[in-house]
Amino acid sequence: MQKQIGSLLLLLLFTGCSTTLPQFGGAQQLSTIEKKTQLQEADRLNNLGVEAYRKGDYARAIHNYLKSIRIKERLLGENHLSTATSYNNLGLAYKRIGATQKSLAYINQALKIRQSILGNLDSQTAQSYNNLGMLYASMGKDQQAIKLTQQTLKIKNKIIRKERLDTAISHNNLAILYEKEGKQQEALREYLNALKLNEELLGSSHPSTKKNYQNIALLYYKMGNKKEAQYYAKLAQESPQEIHLDPIEVRAQH
Repeated sequence: MQKQIGSLLLLLLFTGCSTTLPQFGGAQQLSTIEKKTQLQEADRLNNLGVEAYRKGDYARAIHNYLKSIRIKERLLGENHLSTATSYNNLGLAYKRIGATQKSLAYINQALKIRQSILGNLDSQTAQSYNNLGMLYASMGKDQQAIKLTQQTLKIKNKIIRKERLDTAISHNNLAILYEKEGKQQEALREYLNALKLNEELLGSSHPSTKKNYQNIALLYYKMGNKKEAQYYAKLAQESPQEIHLDPIEVRAQH
């Protein structure tokens, strides 16, 4: 992609410029240390591009992004997340100077790479959809912008949901650890925190929620609160008499 889109721009940027990129050998000819050093230089150039972008010096940002991309494409290839980051940044810089077609090409390329490696349920993929949507909005293509922004929100909502489910698992595991230490009130608090999230996100009939009910019933039973134990056992479709105090293990719920 860099050769197809950026060749003319590279010539324009480097004409009359005293600073040139070192002539590196092919990636297969480099030692591990040499490759690491050159990739660090690529990251440095990308960061210089970010700094210039933030200052509004978009020409300098483009200059540094292109130099970074040349190294990354040679050593990492085009289908790499680090290369995608620089494609994305370059696309945003082109957007700022009104080079919409170049911007569109690079932001699209970043999106394709992120989708292929990370899938759709990832914040970087969502970022690319958002950037693409804002670009289309700046071009006056509102319907395409709306569609892409809706996709951004869909992904972010799924990510938030997944993070909240992971939070429920952490609450549950902390409760189990507290219970093993004999800290029953702390354990109860964390079980209830997990339950609140699972009821909201999964519903009362989901196996994870049922497991929450069971854990709370068991704990109340151990605490001597048979009324609450009976209530949660009923939600778990068990009776207090059927509850067995098996050894507790910390494990993630699925």
